[in-house]
Amino acid sequence: MVYIIICSIVIGLLLLILLISFLFYYLAFYGQFKPSHKMSTKYITTSDEVTNLIKKVEAIPYEEVYIKSYDGLKLFGRYYHVKDNAPVNICFHGYRGFATRDFCGGSLLVLESEQNLLLIDERASGRSEGHTITLGVKEKYDCLSWVNYVIDRFGEDTKIILRGISMGAAIVLMALGLNLPQNVIGISADCPYSSPKEIIYAVFKANHIPKCLYFFLKIGVALFGHFDLNDKGAVETVKNAHVPILLIHGEADGFVPCYMSKAIYEANPSDIKLITFPNADHGWSYFVDNERYRQEFFEFNDKLLNNK
Repeated sequence: MVYIIICSIVIGLLLLILLISFLFYYLAFYGQFKPSHKMSTKYITTSDEVTNLIKKVEAIPYEEVYIKSYDGLKLFGRYYHVKDNAPVNICFHGYRGFATRDFCGGSLLVLESEQNLLLIDERASGRSEGHTITLGVKEKYDCLSWVNYVIDRFGEDTKIILRGISMGAAIVLMALGLNLPQNVIGISADCPYSSPKEIIYAVFKANHIPKCLYFFLKIGVALFGHFDLNDKGAVETVKNAHVPILLIHGEADGFVPCYMSKAIYEANPSDIKLITFPNADHGWSYFVDNERYRQEFFEFNDKLLNNK
């Protein structure tokens, strides 16, 4: 009788752990996230400007392109052709974001520089398939697939610049761990996090969630999302980088703390330039000091194309 009671208690505890773990995974990572122009109230002062920029980008003609991910998902992108033989900029949006919003300003800078642009919908977002966001663990392989697509389509001599914001910034930096082709001549990362694990800890701290609950989230994503939150983050992958990297971060970032970009920079200061923007919240450096943002953008472009 005691044995049955003990077994029942153990089974009950295991089921409770599974249930809590599933809920954590479901709430944080599961879904098919569609574009929405709705923004946090803290960005309300620039909402009209952002909306107008989104409309401007979405009004520009583009070609619909698709690829297959390494695990069989159909991924969607918007290709904007400006000039033959010009570099192709592949841009990765943020967590639960979408390309024409997160790159509403950056897209126009790329096009102004007379370079070609590829805005992609990450897995589980927009018009790409999938139901699980993995904080870059699987998306980094999608990044490599998009790089190979560009090379296959435009030729072995095609220059590629990777750009990302927030989670997209972490993705392009984590992709450095995959031995990217030499076609990738530079990476621009706006407000990246240092690793999937560390951004979870930061979100827990900001929302007063006990750190010990990370155990349930880790179990949930492993069992139901099939990825590991302890996967190598940007701090590790940039150590052996051999391409110029531009890090951008708002000093008032309330989601991804600015110290994460500083940690990434310190891992490889010889190949990384870090610029921070006072009073800029998450992903908002472009709007807080547009003149300086534009200057850094074009200086970095000039460095990449002229090997300065």
